[in-house]
Amino acid sequence: MNAIELLDIISTGETSKVQFKEELPHRDSVAQEIVAKSNSLGGDILLGVKDVTGEVTGLTAEQVESYDRVISDIADNLKPPVYLTTEVVKVIDDNMGKNVLVVHVQEGVNKPYKTAKGEIYVMQGSNKRLLTDNAELMRLFQNSGNLLADEMEVYHTSINDVDEKLFADYFKKEFENSFEERGLNFEQALQRKRVLRNNQLTLAGLLFFGKEPQSIKPALTIKAVSYFGNDIAGNNYRSKPKDLTGTIPQLFEKALDFLTSNLASIQTSDSFNSQGKLEISRIALEEFLQNALVHRDYFKNSPIRLLIFDNRIEIISPGKLPNSLTVEDIKYGNPVTRNNQLVAFSTHTLPFSGLGSGVKRAIKEEPNTELINDLNGEQFVVIIPRPEKNK
Repeated sequence: MNAIELLDIISTGETSKVQFKEELPHRDSVAQEIVAKSNSLGGDILLGVKDVTGEVTGLTAEQVESYDRVISDIADNLKPPVYLTTEVVKVIDDNMGKNVLVVHVQEGVNKPYKTAKGEIYVMQGSNKRLLTDNAELMRLFQNSGNLLADEMEVYHTSINDVDEKLFADYFKKEFENSFEERGLNFEQALQRKRVLRNNQLTLAGLLFFGKEPQSIKPALTIKAVSYFGNDIAGNNYRSKPKDLTGTIPQLFEKALDFLTSNLASIQTSDSFNSQGKLEISRIALEEFLQNALVHRDYFKNSPIRLLIFDNRIEIISPGKLPNSLTVEDIKYGNPVTRNNQLVAFSTHTLPFSGLGSGVKRAIKEEPNTELINDLNGEQFVVIIPRPEKNK
């Protein structure tokens, strides 16, 4: 980083990724700052820059050497240790060279990171926040691949909550033989497919083979509304069915039916009897729906939202993109699988390849689609514009 780049960063002020410190704060405060950035999206700490104003005050050579040594020691004592880099950038101000120590903290791959006291911090805006919520803590474990929501056991469930016919049909479709023909009883087959573990259903098992998944996980529904106009705050709607419920394949079919029945069909030939073409590509709708159902964050106890406006469709799934995955990554078919077991079941029950090419295929069908990774709202939003209607 050179002086011009540094001054450009300073000019934008403090953010969740950039913090100013005139001098090195107390060790505990530094540890909290590094932990918060490691548990979030990473960022830089600029030492020798005044808080709020961004005035470059600079550090002496002795301060630079001392601060660098202390910061390295703090990072080594975090749990797990954090590996960071530092550099000194000299800024010329009033014909004087002023040293700024830049501490680069990468987003961690082994979350959650803790201070030596066992505290867990995350960034919230330009401030750090002590993490106490269990659901948020589980999402940090999930981000590092140390905890998979779909493979966790669902309390107060048992083999009695499985739709045996649904599972038997699935098993035969995957293996071309029944589980009895494979020498397994019902319980053994459920265990082999990770539907049952420690006498309880896994979340993936419940969502694909449960008799009534929402009786146990009531928030895991789809809320669907077709509005008049383009404002979500509007009170008038064309269609607002009860929350869609069922297994993931059932939710997929119900959601697709809601979309196709509330969108227009465009006549493609002069013949009155010709079958119309849906105004939005069915392929794109299928791919985005599957993505919302299979790749959402199941640690968030929230429904998927499916909204139709006059000018657009919005598909909103709980949870931002996992790890350091970006919108550009998924546009070019570079996936990070959050729910391995759901993906495995989907390949045999949905029009799903599991190869990470679904979003790329959908964008090809509807190139004006906008994808939003909402970090603050912790949700992923797909906005598909509808064709303008002839007046």
